[in-house]
Amino acid sequence: MQFLSTQKPETHHEDYHLLPDSESALPVETDLKNGRRRKGASHVVATEAESQKHKLLEGAPVQRKAYLNKYALGGAILASTNSILLGYDIGVMSGAVLYIRENLDISSTQIEILVGSLNVCSLIGSLASGKTSDWIGRRYTIILAAATFLIGALLMGLAPSFLFLMLGRVVAGIGVGYSLMIAPVYVAELSPALTRGFLTSLPEVFINVGILLGYIANYTLSGLPEHINWRLMLGLAALPAIAVALGVLAMPESPRWLVVKGRLSEARQVLIKTSETKEEAELRLAEIVKAASVFSTSPADSSSLGQAASSSNWRGQGVWKELLLRPSRPVRRILISAIGVNFFMQASGNDAVVYYSPEVFRGAGIHNKKQLVGVTVIMGIAKTFFVLVSALFLDRFGRRPLLLLGSAGMAISLAGLGLGSKYLEYSNGSPGWAIALCVVAVCAAVSFFSIGLGPITWVYSSEIFPLRLRAQGSSLAISVNRLVSGLVAMTFLSISREISFGGMFFALAGIMVVGTIFFYYYLPETKGKSLEEIEALFEDEVVENPKVLVS
Repeated sequence: MQFLSTQKPETHHEDYHLLPDSESALPVETDLKNGRRRKGASHVVATEAESQKHKLLEGAPVQRKAYLNKYALGGAILASTNSILLGYDIGVMSGAVLYIRENLDISSTQIEILVGSLNVCSLIGSLASGKTSDWIGRRYTIILAAATFLIGALLMGLAPSFLFLMLGRVVAGIGVGYSLMIAPVYVAELSPALTRGFLTSLPEVFINVGILLGYIANYTLSGLPEHINWRLMLGLAALPAIAVALGVLAMPESPRWLVVKGRLSEARQVLIKTSETKEEAELRLAEIVKAASVFSTSPADSSSLGQAASSSNWRGQGVWKELLLRPSRPVRRILISAIGVNFFMQASGNDAVVYYSPEVFRGAGIHNKKQLVGVTVIMGIAKTFFVLVSALFLDRFGRRPLLLLGSAGMAISLAGLGLGSKYLEYSNGSPGWAIALCVVAVCAAVSFFSIGLGPITWVYSSEIFPLRLRAQGSSLAISVNRLVSGLVAMTFLSISREISFGGMFFALAGIMVVGTIFFYYYLPETKGKSLEEIEALFEDEVVENPKVLVS
């Protein structure tokens, strides 16, 4: 698969270092006829390549074809499969609560607590995941997330009472918190720069696949007796958890984590497999080791690529202090950007709309349970389709355009949903056009979310932090994500009862207007840049003598 990327030359603070015991990191030049890179600098460069080179030196944009590395794609898919667990829970719970309410005879407040508890408890997993992944590695943290969710799914499926069901939600929530942080970080650290947007958005793709699978499970199992169907709906989540835990065993470790631990030879092998050429792998490794030089305990080591071995005992200590107590100006801006995009992702109310979609559609005049579940399947198909569209074009059009399109589209869609809901609230009957407007507006809102905030939040959160801060910085931002998601899910129905669904959707539309303004003024474009270069976007100085981005 090819992705066409038009980008301007990027800047580096220092020249690349060459690795010991390796071939020289020769320039990687572009063969315009074949669209592939060629090794070495000893051969005669074609006229087209020379022309391309002159364009780079003059600062003109250059078109480069980004080839989707199969090894990186395989690792990204395996890691992102973990996100199916959260998506399945979101989708299946929207239908399961219809039967849980009647079978266990619980109130609307208990339903809100039941639904929102998973998101609030995922705060524990997301906070712990940063330190855990710095300690045991990205790969084993993914296994831990899947195992924790597996236990939670079994507890929910076998729950004889509301309290037992809540216990399962708490355990599953911790697993969800781990998986939400670790999957995007792992994929971002594994991926080449030119396809990182697509690969890092795969967790959101799989969340939407999970939501759709949850809707399908609801529709398929809704005909069973009420004391059985919801237990099967929730318990089936154990199957993807087992598949994830086994599939992760075939994944490589993050090359950046390996460098931090001083395991350069292992990191080199992973980078060779995820790069187009060995020379590109060497240059990527040089950049990573240069970024990891902050882990060196000896000033004399900071100029040597071999210094990373001295950091093998580093387990993430001192990161929280640098993030919260003594942040530099660039780190503060990075933290505000990451927390901001995660806050608005959940303050948009998307998760609550998906969780309570049957209630929303019931308020729009649809009362048959089978029809309610069927409409949610249509919504799930729309979400999944548009997140795939966004993922495929993320590296071509960039993060900012799609994020701004998605957030502005959500504001308009939520306003339309509020208008239709208000009309139905004051109307004597249920006119078909108003019901249709509500259904279309809901589908449009979740579709615009899937274009913008859905995938791009995970991309931004995993790529803007420097290497030393990435895991724990991402875990802090995603903890805010989970906290806001839980609060919205646990108060959505109560607030809607006080101000009506129409009033709630108008409020969410206003939040998205504020979010769009924040994104426009605060979030820079990161398309096509290596993780090691993105930190410079948040610095004040302008670096001269731009060089070609290779990794």
